[in-house]
Amino acid sequence: MTSRPSQVLIEEPGAHRVEDHTPREPAPGEALVAVHAVGICGSDREVYQGNRPEGYVRYPLTPGHEWSGTVRAVGAGVPAALVGRKVVGEGFRNCQVCDRCHAGETTLCSAGYEETGFTQPGAMATTLTLPARLLHPLPDDAELTAAALLEPAACVAAAALKAAARPGERVAVVGTGTLGMFAVQFLRAVSPAELLVVGTRDDREALSRRFGATDFRLRDQELPDDFDVVIETAGSASAARTAAGLLRRGGRLVLTGIPAPGADGLDPTALVVRQLEVHTVFGAPPDAWAHAVRVFGAGLLDPLPLITHELPLTEFPRAIELVGAGDPKVGKVLLRP
Repeated sequence: MTSRPSQVLIEEPGAHRVEDHTPREPAPGEALVAVHAVGICGSDREVYQGNRPEGYVRYPLTPGHEWSGTVRAVGAGVPAALVGRKVVGEGFRNCQVCDRCHAGETTLCSAGYEETGFTQPGAMATTLTLPARLLHPLPDDAELTAAALLEPAACVAAAALKAAARPGERVAVVGTGTLGMFAVQFLRAVSPAELLVVGTRDDREALSRRFGATDFRLRDQELPDDFDVVIETAGSASAARTAAGLLRRGGRLVLTGIPAPGADGLDPTALVVRQLEVHTVFGAPPDAWAHAVRVFGAGLLDPLPLITHELPLTEFPRAIELVGAGDPKVGKVLLRP
């Protein structure tokens, strides 16, 4: 017997229910996707607890912005060849007509913020209906459970593209969470001379080296200061300073972590005197998604070792609890509709 279609609905902060789900038929330009798996991240916890910044969530809401699935139906104007394809999808519902969208910077759309799982219905449901233009088809033999992590991978892909690391350069990653482990894999793919990972947990050394790190240091150890490229993913109050301190003069820094307000900033004098090149990343534009999907399809990105828990939708509260527990044994948590 197959289970009835269902979805998670957060009615307001701290209040949710799992209810019956009725698939919404795709309108012109849309696609209906059967959700295979959906990831939980810290922002989903913020949505449930009610501490996501104003303007970046709209209740009641079905959350879920990290997902994978298979196209079941398409609306008018969408190629029928998409039906049956394994896919992932961008979250930002950009307007497509402002100057930022035309420049490809869809995460900076000037029409205002709209995103799947935050202001629009997300993937913690049996199906998800969304604009087909946001979909990225996967290879036919793609592992859909692993592909559910391609949204955070795409954010790191954006950082990797901005870092523009070249073969033979000395590169480093600050942070050993999901984003950090993806950053290691993206940087490893460009054949660096050295790949250093800096973190706060020595239990992440083995996984870092498995993904290609050549060295691992804890942040309280003596650190070098002569690297060409550093990608920061930790989001802690002092992570940006640690990352900048790893660079040689003229080095390139990409910040992806979002610390709490009041975090230690970068010293502008040091930035200028050392002539550091600093980039930041907020979400993933289309070129970063395409890069992540291409690297994943080529077998250079392995998300599976990061997944530690797979739960049904009915265990949404436990999934949220696991994500926020701080247990080093908890990695990526997936829900399976």
